[in-house]
Amino acid sequence: MDITSTSIQPSVKRKGWSVVRRRRLVTGLLFISPWIIGFLIFTLYPMVASLYYSFTEFHVRKAPELIGFANYAELFSDKLFWTSLANTLYLVVIGVPLTLFLSFLCAVLLNLKVRGQSIYRVIFFMPSIVPTVASSLLWIWILNPSSGIVNTLLGQIGIMGPNWFRDPNWAKPALIMMGLWGMGGTIVIYLSGLQDVPTSLLEAAEIDGATWLQRLWHITIPMVSPITLFNLIIGVISTFQYFAQAYVFGTAVDTANTALGAPLNSTLFYSIYLYQNGFVYLRMGYASAMAWILFIVIMICTLLLLRTSNRWTYYAG
Repeated sequence: MDITSTSIQPSVKRKGWSVVRRRRLVTGLLFISPWIIGFLIFTLYPMVASLYYSFTEFHVRKAPELIGFANYAELFSDKLFWTSLANTLYLVVIGVPLTLFLSFLCAVLLNLKVRGQSIYRVIFFMPSIVPTVASSLLWIWILNPSSGIVNTLLGQIGIMGPNWFRDPNWAKPALIMMGLWGMGGTIVIYLSGLQDVPTSLLEAAEIDGATWLQRLWHITIPMVSPITLFNLIIGVISTFQYFAQAYVFGTAVDTANTALGAPLNSTLFYSIYLYQNGFVYLRMGYASAMAWILFIVIMICTLLLLRTSNRWTYYAG
């Protein structure tokens, strides 16, 4: 009897565990089925379809025709492709670090124990919740060369303000300035990181005679370096896809589609040029090839940031 019971018991357990496990799997899949269906329809299928279209000549009005790597070869000989990529890299190289620096500086100031601290935090965060179209139109009015607030204030101190959006040399700096107005989200993320900096380290450094700047440089900045890495990667990814502000500017200046990228293609960013090819010129195959090139560029930049982060990112654990 003992031998029989010991030989049967394990098989019963395995069968019972298998049934429970299957029930849990089915229950879990049912709960996440809306997300799975949404992912398959709205993410995976468009990605696979765009990869196929990138190897075709597809003008929407006729069936796709396979042409191999012709779209990719044309891209590398397209001057506007390189112009749009250079304009986007300008925003990535200048706009993203400037945003991180000013966001960190504002977060440090908002972390000081002063009267009305919560009010200041709300004031700094509010611009980030303003819709992109509304904030873009607002800044087009603010930077108006003839009646804008900025040029009016500059004129009061004897400085002639530039023709912001109509001067190729000032168009991209104006868009960067517009982006700095909505950096409240980055400030909040930095502020949360500053809350986790151990006060014991700061107090010990202060007792040892370290100045405020020394404590900031040797303790605070290293402790929030993982936050900097996160904000940097998110900033690079979002800036490579920069679209809405430049599109609103182009359509606000002139309702014609040819206005996109004005003046002199100085605001022709990668996503703007991709939109033009796909939805203005109806070259869906060419636009799909551009989208996959953008994906590869973003992936390479992200991997480089992650690989080099060990040199400047500190994790307390």
